[in-house]
Amino acid sequence: MEEQRTILGLTEAEVLERKKRGQINIVEEKTVKSNWEIISGNVFTLFNLYNFLIAIALMSVGAYSNLAFMLIIILNICIGSFQEIHAKNMVAKLSVLTVSKVDVIRDGKEKSIGVDEVVLDDITILNMGNQISSDSVVIDGKIEVNESLLTGESDTIVKMPGDKLYSGSYVVSGKCYAKVEKVGKDNLAAEITLKSKKHKKVNSELLNSMRKVTRLTSFIIIPVGVLLFVQAFFFRDQVIKSSVVSTAAALLGMLPKGLVLLISISLATGVIKLAKKKVLVQDLYSVETLAHVDTLCLDKTGTITEGKMQVSNVETFNEEIMPISVNQALSAFVNEIGDNNGTFQALKEYFKGNDNFEVDYKNSFSSERKWSSISFKDIGSIIVGAPERLTAKSNFEIKENMIEAQKQGKRVLLVGFSKDVVEDILPDIEIVAAIELSDPLRKNAKEMLGFFKGEGVTVKVISGDNPLTVSSIAKQAGLEDYESYIDLSTIESDDEIIDLVDEYSIFARVSPNQKSLLVQALQAKGHTVAMTGDGVNDVIALRQADCSITLPEASDVAKQVSQIVLLNSDFSVLKDVLMEGRRVVNNITNVATIFFIKTLYSVMLSILNIITCTAFPFIPIQITLVDLAIEGYTSFFISFEPNGKQIKEKFLKSVLKNSFPYSVVIIINIIVLYFLAPALGIAEPKMTTLMYYMIGFTSILAVIRVCRPFNKMRVFLCTTTAIGFFVATILFRNLLHLSKLGIQELIVFLVMAIFSTILILIKNYLTRVR
Repeated sequence: MEEQRTILGLTEAEVLERKKRGQINIVEEKTVKSNWEIISGNVFTLFNLYNFLIAIALMSVGAYSNLAFMLIIILNICIGSFQEIHAKNMVAKLSVLTVSKVDVIRDGKEKSIGVDEVVLDDITILNMGNQISSDSVVIDGKIEVNESLLTGESDTIVKMPGDKLYSGSYVVSGKCYAKVEKVGKDNLAAEITLKSKKHKKVNSELLNSMRKVTRLTSFIIIPVGVLLFVQAFFFRDQVIKSSVVSTAAALLGMLPKGLVLLISISLATGVIKLAKKKVLVQDLYSVETLAHVDTLCLDKTGTITEGKMQVSNVETFNEEIMPISVNQALSAFVNEIGDNNGTFQALKEYFKGNDNFEVDYKNSFSSERKWSSISFKDIGSIIVGAPERLTAKSNFEIKENMIEAQKQGKRVLLVGFSKDVVEDILPDIEIVAAIELSDPLRKNAKEMLGFFKGEGVTVKVISGDNPLTVSSIAKQAGLEDYESYIDLSTIESDDEIIDLVDEYSIFARVSPNQKSLLVQALQAKGHTVAMTGDGVNDVIALRQADCSITLPEASDVAKQVSQIVLLNSDFSVLKDVLMEGRRVVNNITNVATIFFIKTLYSVMLSILNIITCTAFPFIPIQITLVDLAIEGYTSFFISFEPNGKQIKEKFLKSVLKNSFPYSVVIIINIIVLYFLAPALGIAEPKMTTLMYYMIGFTSILAVIRVCRPFNKMRVFLCTTTAIGFFVATILFRNLLHLSKLGIQELIVFLVMAIFSTILILIKNYLTRVR
């Protein structure tokens, strides 16, 4: 290794000169929105456009008292902008946490610098787990790299001196020195690397549902608005002010203004609460995604166990066939191999000798090969690897004590010897030693697995380790199906995986590509999958999973592709993430019923008005009172309540199913009053007031349904909602353009309220019977 010690790298003067020439690894590309772009993005939306146009129309005719709804829109914009700026700042904090550090040699000394400090011709030191920051060429050493972020192919590629390295790929095994050939935007793969560092777009059911509603409303709102105004102004000869006001009220009722705001507030609150528990959520909607998860794929090492490997026993055999002792051989081996994963760190800690011999050839460890080797000149080759791989090339049989160690959850490695130089293919060897390594179980592992089982989340353990070892660890952690395991290295084709995913709970000897295939197979069967991992061999699966979770000490690439980072390295807090997600989804689904009632009856009533050439009976400020006193007030408080129930129904389907009957009851009441009021001699202003009261009463019935099962707070909400609404209609009767009702009108209201209650009770009974 004398050649490595002579590598001096650039001098500080040479570094400064390259910086002056702009030969530094900075890509001048805008990857995040500015605060102004975020604010403008929240202001200039199709949803807001309709509300602004309605506001302009109302102002143009002097109907200023009907502009109260704009307070909700302004609040929506402010909260939405704040939420997104807050999320952007959280991602910025994460980028500081996960910023890739590069080891370089300058002035003959090793130092760690940021990726944006690398300059042209720098000598970088690359180890297992590092992402390659700049296009380079290997000048010394040997590594295996994964270029899947560039090519999509997960196969590892061996890189020797003279071979090219591309930014965006990462080191799977080995160690090398590489000279930087390109920096910044000149990198061949700069654009692809940039994409690899971006977090994939979260598929949010809440967000997608609201977009569907907005799109559908967009098709309806313009033609309905035009027809209502034309009928009012040209056919019913109303003055322009009343024509605009009635049309505006119909259109405002179709827009669920408060619901989008409530979703954002609920998710942002969840993220802030999780941040206090040291959980960093990179995207607000990741919280919702985890709430839908029904399958959790756990990596054994570092998730169920602490990931702190240590050698617990070494047993030697046939030591005399080697010219040196096993201890000397392994000491020289760990000094030269260059691997830095947990297993080899444990070996290095145990075999601390200073033995060094001249190296002829070296194979670093890889997850695919599952062995590594060094051929020492005039000594022979030392091979360290998985028992099943090494015994296949020897006459050695696994001993009972080794099997017992594996059953206890220990990892067993064999040490092989060959007089020949071992290159890429393993020849026949002699087994000279067995090494047992232990990895303590995480203190909260049993509690974590028990919690997810109780919540209906299926746990799959995925590991590159021996099946017996993984099964034993799973048993210790309390996984009931610990005996349901399979060695994926024994299957003939990866095509079999889709038939195995539901059959087994533990998958051992899994290659990095197979991890991704397991996640894909589960998704193909309709599962929503979360994946935990921290190593480079987990990256492909993390990108594939619906929700990816990692630790702060994970490899650079693992952190870059994960949506949730557990800052305390404590996987038990995943239950808090799950519960926060369920709280948001369940509560929003519950209260959205109240919001959609107004949307549905506004659409239905507007169509009836067009068909019958009648006026929309309400005005915008009346709609705003319903928004605030009934929809907003109740929903705001209920949305913060704990709600950890499993999510079984789709959001939009559930909400429409629950809100539709109330909307129909409101339409029935309005139609009945249209015919009944003239017959009873009730004047139009009082008829409209009765209609408005029935809208309020029926919506309050929906609030009562949403508040079940009752507790003290919910009883208080129902009571104050009902009292608050009707008191407001009396106190602000003139502002709301409502009439004072006489005894006759109050009796009609009481009868219709009883009738509406009976209809809703019948609907609820029929729903329970079905």
